[in-house]
Amino acid sequence: MIVVTGATGNVGRPLTRALTEAGEQVTAVSRNAAAVPDGARHVAADLAEPAGLTPALEGAKALFLLLSGDLHAPEARPADIIGLAAASGVRRVVLLSSQGVATRPLGPSRVAMRAVEDALRESGLDWAILRPGGFASNALGWAESVRTQGTVAAPFGDVGVPVVDPADIAEVAAASLVDDRHIGGVYELTGPEVITPRQQAETIATALGSPVRFHELTRDEAKAAMTQFVPAELADDTLDIIAAPNPAELRISPDVERVLGRAPRPFNDWVARNISVFR
Repeated sequence: MIVVTGATGNVGRPLTRALTEAGEQVTAVSRNAAAVPDGARHVAADLAEPAGLTPALEGAKALFLLLSGDLHAPEARPADIIGLAAASGVRRVVLLSSQGVATRPLGPSRVAMRAVEDALRESGLDWAILRPGGFASNALGWAESVRTQGTVAAPFGDVGVPVVDPADIAEVAAASLVDDRHIGGVYELTGPEVITPRQQAETIATALGSPVRFHELTRDEAKAAMTQFVPAELADDTLDIIAAPNPAELRISPDVERVLGRAPRPFNDWVARNISVFR
């Protein structure tokens, strides 16, 4: 049995599907009741209260650990989940971490995530750590404004990073959960090209066949929007990166291709698969 947390999200859903299609038994965990791919069982649990995860971990051999925004808050104790997994007999944990742990190690949210990484390394379990950069699926935040106003609003319109397709993250996670060659691996996951928010808007417009205007937000406007969903510290750390990415954050990582044997998917591929949400 493999337990997938965040199983209804942009990474967890394709990961659950990939594992079930490969014949693995999967327990899909999310905070609320939800439909999951055929062949998986669903358990509702809130990772902010790790004890609630105990039923999902019973009989599990591996855990995919994705920490939601509230688990980056100062009072959260996400490392407790690793201890619970070990106590439950889980033998392997694949952690979805962040590129910023290496590229911005002093950011408050990065310090907290590094502590989780360290707890995993010291747990005695087999492990792998995935460190993605920006997600292509962040563009889903523009879907309503594109549908209703034909507009994308974002900060730092002409500053780009190599955003990664969540489907690629899911495939790397699936490999790391079942293949012993990835034990002890730390994988930086990026897309194949640097792309700016303005270029992303143009890509969406091309796929729609209709114009999409770009409106540049100030940093304060962007932070106000982000803090509706994540702690202020995480919003600031993210905005620091997308405002002025350093050379490490602009680097195209070879790790997706190293694990999967193919190049990472470009942003226009993600748009083509998700264009219906923008119509």
